[in-house]
Amino acid sequence: MSSITYSNLILKKRESRVNGGSHLQYNGLRAIETVKLTANSASCKPKAVKCGRIRAMASPAVSAPKRETDPKKRVVITGMGLVSVFGSDIDNFYNKLLEGQSGISLIDSFDASNYSVRFAGQIRDFSSEGYIDGKNDRRLDNCWRYCLVAGKRALDDANLGQQVLETMDKTRIGVLVGSGMGGLKVFSDGVEALLQRGYKKISPFFIPYSITNMGSALLAIETGLMGPNYSISTACATANHSFCAAANHIRRGDADIMVAGGTEAGVTATGVGGFIACRALSQRNEDYGKASRPWDTNRDGFVVGEGSGILVMESLEHALKRGANIIAEYLGGAVTCDAHHMTDPRPDGLGVSSCITKGLLDARISPEEVNYINAHATSTLAGDLAEVNAIKKVFKDTSEIKMNGTKSMIGHGLGAAGGIEAIATIKAIKTGWLHPTINQYELEPQVTIDTVPNVKKQHEVNVGISNSFGFGGHNSVVVFAPYKP
Repeated sequence: MSSITYSNLILKKRESRVNGGSHLQYNGLRAIETVKLTANSASCKPKAVKCGRIRAMASPAVSAPKRETDPKKRVVITGMGLVSVFGSDIDNFYNKLLEGQSGISLIDSFDASNYSVRFAGQIRDFSSEGYIDGKNDRRLDNCWRYCLVAGKRALDDANLGQQVLETMDKTRIGVLVGSGMGGLKVFSDGVEALLQRGYKKISPFFIPYSITNMGSALLAIETGLMGPNYSISTACATANHSFCAAANHIRRGDADIMVAGGTEAGVTATGVGGFIACRALSQRNEDYGKASRPWDTNRDGFVVGEGSGILVMESLEHALKRGANIIAEYLGGAVTCDAHHMTDPRPDGLGVSSCITKGLLDARISPEEVNYINAHATSTLAGDLAEVNAIKKVFKDTSEIKMNGTKSMIGHGLGAAGGIEAIATIKAIKTGWLHPTINQYELEPQVTIDTVPNVKKQHEVNVGISNSFGFGGHNSVVVFAPYKP
């Protein structure tokens, strides 16, 4: 049975944009019937299509959509900043990925000796010198320290340092940096103080440095940016949700520039312990460098990571006017919900496939134009294959598509994952090199797309998409391409 993957066919729709074929009708989340659509002309009759190794969902033959041309609505990337397990220098970060180096190590930020999982993508030797003053640095949760450093580095990369910002209308520059869990260490310390010493011993910074909006707030306070400012918290889909929302502020004319992304510091006693309780983590304590292995038949869960990834997103008109260096173009994105389970993905991949389809529609591109996917690929049993199944539904021919998993090397950055992986996607576009998916030993038979196994590959990216999905069924897709005037 074929099905057309347009986003408007998800709930209770009885119309089709084509005259031939069939599609499922949905009542809520259950398929209730198949409706036959009669063809009005011979040209609309279904034809046999020869496919490659993947059989994908039927899609109407349409010409490539016309991309946005209005420079006020085109959104470009003019700066990038990160904090990662490989440091804060973006070129060094991407070179480590290209080398296939694992950033996973034994945890020493807290005593994990009695934990059933004792390893993570823990950030080491982090320095905020030159970005945060000493007093605040000592008080802040790492979540916000990572955010401030990555955000300021992104602004510097965009030639928007403090002196330049003082000459600009800062009411036209916004900040949208989200976090899945916020200041988890500060929160845990506050609860411990309450239980052991009473409420009077709770720090006055307990609430402010715990809540998830503080990344956007602190970065704005530090830089004076007065445009749209809030946070989004959608677990591991957070950063991509932030990019989509930030781009829409620019398209609507609310802002000329948005500083957007995600930040997380989940390698804490509470964070790691909580994910152990969820039974979500890999247990490979004796071989932790090989623990994160997306799509491998012997994968046994994800590896907790941390960090921050932030982009400076800007209207093309404004970027050209100030002579900014344009790194890449954000074409579009989308968000959907599985509406299925708190932690498990929909087995049919419907929420993800509809999200990809909506993202392509928002970007005004056809599936055939996409030739690179930075996959969510967390190394979980259900999630990896659900994502692949969704990709198969959207793309008719995957012979030209390459797909890799950044998390195989740095672990799962949770709310920061989409931000860090967006930077990896953009570096792939700029360099023409794709980093490998490491720890690929025995690939799942269903995965017939090139996963760039173990060794980097040269690949000219036409359009790249980056997927991020989170607990609660939150799906998000963002679409990037080389900038072309």
